[in-house]
Amino acid sequence: MTAPRPGPPARATTPRAPVGTPSRLTQSAVTRGGIGESTLRPDGMLKVTGEFAYGSDMWHEDMLWGHTLRSTEAHAEIRSIDIAEALATPGVHAVLTYDDLPTAVRNYGLEIRDTPVLAHGKVRHHGEPVAVVAADHPETARRAAAKIRVDYAGLPLVTDEASATAPDAPLIHADRADHHSGHVPHPNVLHRQPVVRGDAARAAGRADVIVSGDYVFGMQDQAFLGPESGLAVPADDGGVELYVATQWLHSDLWQIAPVLGLPEDKVRMTLSGVGGAFGGREDLSMQIHACLLALRTGKPVKMVYNRFESFFGHVHRHPARLHYEHGATRDGRLTHLKCRIVLDGGAYASSTPAVVGNAASLAAGPYVVEDVDIEAVGLYTNNPPCGAMRGFGAVQACFAYEAQMDKVAAALDMDPVEFRRLNAMEQGSRLPTGQVVDSPAPVAELLRRVKARPLPPERQWLAAGEAADVRALPGGLSNTTHGEGVVRGVGYAVGLKNVGFSEGFDDYSTARVRLEAINGVPVAVVHTAMAEVGQGGVTVHAQIARTELGVAQVTIHPADTRVGSAGGTSASRQTYVTGGAVKHTCENVRAKVLEIGRRKFGTHHPAWATAELLLEDGKVVTDGGEVLAALADVLEDEAVDLELEWRHRPTEAFDRRTGQGNGHVQYAFAAHRAVVEVDTELGLVKVVELAVAQDVGKALNPLSVVGQIQGGTTQGLGVAVMEEIIVDPRTAKVRNPSFTDYLIPTILDTPAIPVDLLELADHHAPYGLRGVGEAPTLSSTPAVLAAIRDATGLDLNRTPVRPEHLTGTGTGTGTGT
Repeated sequence: MTAPRPGPPARATTPRAPVGTPSRLTQSAVTRGGIGESTLRPDGMLKVTGEFAYGSDMWHEDMLWGHTLRSTEAHAEIRSIDIAEALATPGVHAVLTYDDLPTAVRNYGLEIRDTPVLAHGKVRHHGEPVAVVAADHPETARRAAAKIRVDYAGLPLVTDEASATAPDAPLIHADRADHHSGHVPHPNVLHRQPVVRGDAARAAGRADVIVSGDYVFGMQDQAFLGPESGLAVPADDGGVELYVATQWLHSDLWQIAPVLGLPEDKVRMTLSGVGGAFGGREDLSMQIHACLLALRTGKPVKMVYNRFESFFGHVHRHPARLHYEHGATRDGRLTHLKCRIVLDGGAYASSTPAVVGNAASLAAGPYVVEDVDIEAVGLYTNNPPCGAMRGFGAVQACFAYEAQMDKVAAALDMDPVEFRRLNAMEQGSRLPTGQVVDSPAPVAELLRRVKARPLPPERQWLAAGEAADVRALPGGLSNTTHGEGVVRGVGYAVGLKNVGFSEGFDDYSTARVRLEAINGVPVAVVHTAMAEVGQGGVTVHAQIARTELGVAQVTIHPADTRVGSAGGTSASRQTYVTGGAVKHTCENVRAKVLEIGRRKFGTHHPAWATAELLLEDGKVVTDGGEVLAALADVLEDEAVDLELEWRHRPTEAFDRRTGQGNGHVQYAFAAHRAVVEVDTELGLVKVVELAVAQDVGKALNPLSVVGQIQGGTTQGLGVAVMEEIIVDPRTAKVRNPSFTDYLIPTILDTPAIPVDLLELADHHAPYGLRGVGEAPTLSSTPAVLAAIRDATGLDLNRTPVRPEHLTGTGTGTGTGT
């Protein structure tokens, strides 16, 4: 990724803000809660009533609409592009291709800048942007784009590891010069990360049982409900204002400005309302295109993808093929692990190198294995680009190692939960990378808790007779099942996920906090560039400010690039890192306030000089609770305004040969128990319950934490039984780019998700918290698969499980695609 840099100078004078521009969110006496309380979200009521302005709701007078022409081929030479008919269409203001880009910088990317702004010379995947159009109506723009004539000449396809690494394989990027290119066995291998410790081959000789398995993990879409959207407004100073739904404003800025040929202070970004992200907004989509069209036409340009285009407009979760071998002694102790993980990164790098690092370093899961031989690779292919999605490489590995744990336990005739507990890591355990886990790791306790929960009543629909609710049956409202052949299964899984950016990345955040008295009332304003994508950061920031500054009224300033970078809303890091920055800045603001108080009132009471002073309920108090002064009286007409950076402890890169190194800053753990009912004749699955136990360190907002865990669990359920982007292996084209054919769980598919929170503080983190959002996505998938295996006796080894895998009527019970 691009190295973080300081924030830009102050904003220039610009036209009137568009309709839908984010406004300040204020919480006052209605929700006075601090850390540890379930305060309400300031944007919650607006969202449930439909009043919240998302990026697609933005509007500006005299604005144009942008549209993208995308490639119809997955790998082809571009012989010519004819835009004449499109440009002559009434209402069209601009048509841009690669040749119209204003600078020599024509590629972008998170870590490796290999992605063209618009295709040049060739296209490398189905749906790659080729041209963009601006017109006075969205339908006009769409029709004009359809009139652009592109002459393609097909090229041989690279679609899997065999075709990617063959001696005569077409090179997806023939001129690679990135920092990974000298360390890979083939130019179509984007990154390779081994992790080797001990002697796995020798340790295999001590094993009484050896179990191996091959696993396939399908390509999952983030499926956020708010489509990609942005509004670019040209400014009077030659710059541009961009209002966009994204996950990291400054990362976007650092990629956009060089392409436009503008200094960073002339690309001024504001976060618009974001309708979900889950990793799919880490990469750029229409940001550069909208800015180019706005600067070319001199008019505001709005771009909003429809659902079909959204499937091509963002990266997806990497599909994976995984081979695992575990050995164990007769008493149940793991002896060794050998594994190989192959991740398909598609046509461009995105965050594949980091995903490879995660998959390799977390491949053993939350278990103690002294001797390991792990290899993870990420490929360049002509399949759709893949990058960040909730779980980030750890999801695919967890699916495989948890299936292995069940198989090894069965080979030893042991209870699968007790086998896991016997091998579970704990605080002080050493990971395969050599890193010591130096905070609580309650893996065995999480498993104990989910197993100890009472099971839901079996076949609840049977007692209801004719009054049974068909929604409780496999198949639901399709009314296909009436109880015949329905079998219950129970499965368990536990996962290990890192928190924060890793491998030596300078992971920091910035917060600006202003404290002043307005009409005799102390008010705090918190300003960060954090992208609020639904995770509840705006709520937590207000809670931190109340806790540290003792004020009831806190205003959250809209996120923009007028303040320094907050890093990405990803890696379960925002509460940890930007929350840490808000806490750190508030602490320094408090110290300044107390300096003012000592200057004004220090002679009035000896406690000003001798006591530990706090800010509580709008007052300066001693640690014994004695009130020394009202905060408004201390401040009077003065304001304390600070902008500070905060960093967690550093990490380091993994060794390229051995994978050794302290690569991660924190780990998160979650365990699931899935209860399913399966109609074995029709291949239909009903997930009855998905119970979860998770260590969260400290629940800053318990209600929000539970919501995050339930949401992550539901996404794991989706990839277990229904979600997969289908790519035709003959053409590398996406076959199901719609919510008609790409299925996601609805409320009717989502079971009861009881949540058991542990709060074992990590003393390295602010308030002892632990990142929450990703860990439940890991273990929910293998728990559901384990439960289906328990019900059916089938050796299922791919996601998602389809009806034909259960009935034997398709391509097989485990490896069908």
